[in-house]
Amino acid sequence: MHFDELVQDIATCRLCADRFAATETAHAPRPVLWATSGARLLIAGQAPGLRVHRSGKPFTDPSGDRLRQWMGVEEEVFYDRDQIAIVPMAFCFPGYDAKGADRPPPPICAWTWRRRLLEQLPAIELTLLVGGHAQSWHLPGKSTVTARVAAWRDHAPRVLPLPHPSWRNTAWMKRNPWFEAELLPVLRARVQEVLNR
Repeated sequence: MHFDELVQDIATCRLCADRFAATETAHAPRPVLWATSGARLLIAGQAPGLRVHRSGKPFTDPSGDRLRQWMGVEEEVFYDRDQIAIVPMAFCFPGYDAKGADRPPPPICAWTWRRRLLEQLPAIELTLLVGGHAQSWHLPGKSTVTARVAAWRDHAPRVLPLPHPSWRNTAWMKRNPWFEAELLPVLRARVQEVLNR
């Protein structure tokens, strides 16, 4: 299947319509995919939040601000689809649970689309695994986000696991100062190396 056809199939996917209608937000599917087949950097995220669901553009929230700061890139570069593909584990906002927390990405999304889409991204030189859901899919095996991120050297230079850039993880960053001191400089240098070829 051609890349553009696959993207169109994803854009019109309604596999989770009933699931989303039954959430606290009772919303309809709105797949958010940001990629072209020539992108060199892949951001493998979790799933769109409510703000992204509304905007139709990934990481249009404080998490996106922090991720761009970690990467050392401006919005113009971050949203250049020819350079950076943003492919979450689920393309739609999964809704909130009864406590107001984001529901996890429905696995059916990755089962249905992920391998087929990644096969259509042959130029990827660096994959950023943002959060536990992306890490579990790309780096199988039982582990924690902290353990995977701490072992980033095992996967570099082609893959870098990162915690989710949510502001809720500020305490995690304080408990793990090596992340900013050791990993972020490598991340920024590697991003520049890949994007400036």
